[in-house]
Amino acid sequence: MNPQTEQTRTGPLAGIKVLDFSRILSGPYCSMVLADLGAEVIKVEPIDGGDDTRNFPPFKGPLSHYFIALNRSKQSIALDLKNPDGVKIARDLARQCDVVLENFRPGVMDRLGLGYDVLKAENPGLVYCSITGFGRKSPHGDKPAFDIVAQALSGVMSVNREPDQAPNKLGIPLGDMAGSIFSLFGLLAALVERGSTGQGRHVEIAMLDSLIAMQGYLSQIYFVTGESPQPVGTRHPSILPYGSYPAADGHVIVACLTERFWHNFARCLGREDLITDERFGQYEKRLENRDELEEIICGIMKQQTVDTWLDRLTEFDVPNAPILSIGGALEQDHVAERGLIETVSHPEAGEIKLVRGPILFDGEGPGKARAPALLGEDTHAVLGQWLGYSEAQIAELEKAGAIGAA
Repeated sequence: MNPQTEQTRTGPLAGIKVLDFSRILSGPYCSMVLADLGAEVIKVEPIDGGDDTRNFPPFKGPLSHYFIALNRSKQSIALDLKNPDGVKIARDLARQCDVVLENFRPGVMDRLGLGYDVLKAENPGLVYCSITGFGRKSPHGDKPAFDIVAQALSGVMSVNREPDQAPNKLGIPLGDMAGSIFSLFGLLAALVERGSTGQGRHVEIAMLDSLIAMQGYLSQIYFVTGESPQPVGTRHPSILPYGSYPAADGHVIVACLTERFWHNFARCLGREDLITDERFGQYEKRLENRDELEEIICGIMKQQTVDTWLDRLTEFDVPNAPILSIGGALEQDHVAERGLIETVSHPEAGEIKLVRGPILFDGEGPGKARAPALLGEDTHAVLGQWLGYSEAQIAELEKAGAIGAA
């Protein structure tokens, strides 16, 4: 038995068992957060190659960076879901689980004999979550959906650019992650309801729906004005000053979300007169005269360095920040003080750094993570512990190609 499978899960979801058929990002991020919260997660992977992200370079030992990022603290079993014995194992495991998670196209799990109706009949308390690109009822039907597709159809890409520049996808995979985040909301709500009713639910999340739900005030700009918001780069469509401003040696973020911060900023610039200037005194007036005000601000800020402005903005209590690289963000003091990075040991990849989950309970974050598993690393342990299979039975299933093991 792999000693990593003997860890006792701690956290609010300790005792919750999750059977995770998902792959790539939208499902695995969800199940990773469930594991962070204490759930026991069994990741079901195809025998031939496993989750596709296992093959995405660069690598740390045998593990892909992509797979590492989304699959800590899970056990991996390899099943052939086109083999009747593989499907039987999956159904037997689902009978013992609280949650089943999948992100195939609509209808795939039904064709495999693992759809909601089948598994619910065998486990009425099962919370079954399906993440798809567009949902079962959509004119996009069975089209494949990845992050950039959802971003394009959500309207997000149209505003994620400087004016007169080409549309850009977000630097983070928010199309996938929006589906993950809303699936967590749905799953956790369904588990709470099950505590009262004893009955599970089929939670259905579409990535495109999720991104559209995250448009926030942008959708209301359209509903209120009848016009789509236009790209403003790092600026804000309705608040000014807000965004990235040039200094002598780089750029500085300034965010004057309230009138108080605008007044503080004007004083910081040495231009208190701007506060009473009829062109800039109120939100609406500043927007009407955006170009004129931006020219004044940029002309002043270009005269000093980034560090000088960061110190001065902080002194005047103006929300501000430098624009950090990914490496700079991970190495900043905040990350160290908050304990957001931990190191785990893997038998083949060696020491691996991971970004910890951000949720604290009573001041404490997630328990110690388990390193991402090799493909099928836990097949023997899970079949033995969960289903009571003997080593002889497991060996026979492996020989027949129904299961795989590391």
